[in-house]
Amino acid sequence: MHIPNYAYAMIRSALPTVPTSRQVGALDCCLCDKPFEERPPVPLGPTPESGLFGCHPCLTRLVARARRARDAAQTQDAERVRTESAAWLPVRERHLARLDSARQAAEAVAGLARDGDTEPLQVAWLLVSLESAYAWLPEAPEPPTSAEREDSELRDEVFRLDLAMITAREAVAERLAYHLINEAQPEEPEMCEELECPEGCSGRHDSSHIDCGPDAVFEDLTKHGITVEQPEPEPLSPRLAALLGRTEAEEKHSLLPDIEEQAPVVLAHFGIDADDTDALVSAAAVGLVADAWREGPLDMIHAADDGPSDGEIFAQSIDLYRRARAALVAAREDGPERLLAFVAVASDVDLLWAGGSRFALRKMSESVAEFVQHVDDRVWFTAEVMCEQGWRAGLLHRATSAAFKVPTHFGMPGWPGAVASAMDRLAVLDRSGAPEALTDLAAVEAALVEAPDRLGADALDWISRQALLG
Repeated sequence: MHIPNYAYAMIRSALPTVPTSRQVGALDCCLCDKPFEERPPVPLGPTPESGLFGCHPCLTRLVARARRARDAAQTQDAERVRTESAAWLPVRERHLARLDSARQAAEAVAGLARDGDTEPLQVAWLLVSLESAYAWLPEAPEPPTSAEREDSELRDEVFRLDLAMITAREAVAERLAYHLINEAQPEEPEMCEELECPEGCSGRHDSSHIDCGPDAVFEDLTKHGITVEQPEPEPLSPRLAALLGRTEAEEKHSLLPDIEEQAPVVLAHFGIDADDTDALVSAAAVGLVADAWREGPLDMIHAADDGPSDGEIFAQSIDLYRRARAALVAAREDGPERLLAFVAVASDVDLLWAGGSRFALRKMSESVAEFVQHVDDRVWFTAEVMCEQGWRAGLLHRATSAAFKVPTHFGMPGWPGAVASAMDRLAVLDRSGAPEALTDLAAVEAALVEAPDRLGADALDWISRQALLG
């Protein structure tokens, strides 16, 4: 006879505490104490040959009773689970809703802190109120015993909220830090010409990104009595070491022996006066970006499925033009090693590109190492020319390259004409599906002339698709 597992406890509870000798000898049933006679005994253990024995009717009756008890218990358990679940699910949903609302609020605060339209004091109060809302969030409710102890959705929502809070705090901290720095800066109208400011600029030039280098924080902390041991500096690359330690014989060698005579003639043909330092620096910056960054491996990155759009490349090239120009100006006084500042940004694989783009080179799986090496090679060559033949020779070389390759790019004499032509064509185009930034044509023209990346990567991508700028 088969005895199911759920009946064992019921049968054990019915066994006699002190069995008789006849029950032990398999003569009488240990459950009803009646002789087996012709009925076969069913061994109950501990072995098939010894222990206690029961009859089929008694065991059948006990198994049936155990089955009824089991079914009743399962029914009660199911009812309890339904009751607990009905009470738990609304509590859980309310807590998830609180977490989601707080996360959305944190993301909104981060966005307002970044966009620059919200006053700094309002941004500060937004963070304070956000922190209050975060602190008032109740502890996660305790689930009933019938529910799963590990709720992945609750855990993930808490994680997303924590990430959003970190992002909001970072955005507000950066906004307020730069606000304090900018408020403390004096007006510098003498910089307006170099920064190509619009008419009527007050001379106040706010900063939104300042790169202090890797060591400034350690030096600043020492002023407050805090000393942090700095890591050992990286050894100079072989190229830079060679650049700074050339022999006199090597200095007499010229990479571009005729650049001083030939380049001014070529530049004049394209409307660039080689004696106009400002125009020469601008053209050289355009050429440096075109040669070191835009051409070569970037074409393969651009062609990839997850590569940057035309608008993202356009916006980033404008940002890099400014950085290249600043690096070239700094190289005049401090030496060609200042060009490394441009290299650091142009080849930064983690940097999000300009124009509101979310693209970073780190997202690409191929060609990035080749791209970084290409940037380093091209900038190194310019630094080498400057070391051997002077700062002006390096400018002439890259300016000539720009004149041939991108004569109508931003920063070149042909840019205003290209913008005027583009605006004539844009005025007659159907812009119903264009980004909102292209609604006001006067503002679009001003942005294109002064800082095209202000329009954003999406707007520049739309312009590129229409081939408005050639």
